Amino acid sequence: MQALRWPRLRQKGALAPIFGGCPAPPHRPPCAFAALVALSFSGAIGLTFLMLGCALEYYGVYWPLFVLIFYFLCPIPQFIARRVGDDSDAASSACRELAYFFTTGIVVSAFGFPIILARVEAIKWGACGLVLAGNAVIFLTILGFFLVFGRGDDFSWEQW
Repeated sequence: MQALRWPRLRQKGALAPIFGGCPAPPHRPPCAFAALVALSFSGAIGLTFLMLGCALEYYGVYWPLFVLIFYFLCPIPQFIARRVGDDSDAASSACRELAYFFTTGIVVSAFGFPIILARVEAIKWGACGLVLAGNAVIFLTILGFFLVFGRGDDFSWEQW
């Protein structure tokens, strides 16, 4: 099968506004796109588990949606540590270790929150199980994002 070509559009520069001024599409490794699609799919699966734990008629309580706060807070210490931390190639730094500590606290809190809600009978144990499954999938997705796009090479999240 012949590769996709845009000779007319490249010559006229019609794609320049779309691709940030360069007439040709930016080069990205195909495995990075596959990883991005896989991470998007796994994130959707995790959020589906979370929504099922809340929205099924048998459970019908939306308290577990507060774990969304933990999902948004989880990568923030890593972002800050990468910006503030020195650029040395040392195996460890105090800033990075502190970021790991805060991230671990956020992840443990996200897993503990639905268990506490189930213990005080604010939600049912089935909903707790679905939320815990969603937590596992979402946090593995966040970890996968940092492993795939956090290497600091040409195709990292810092470039976006």
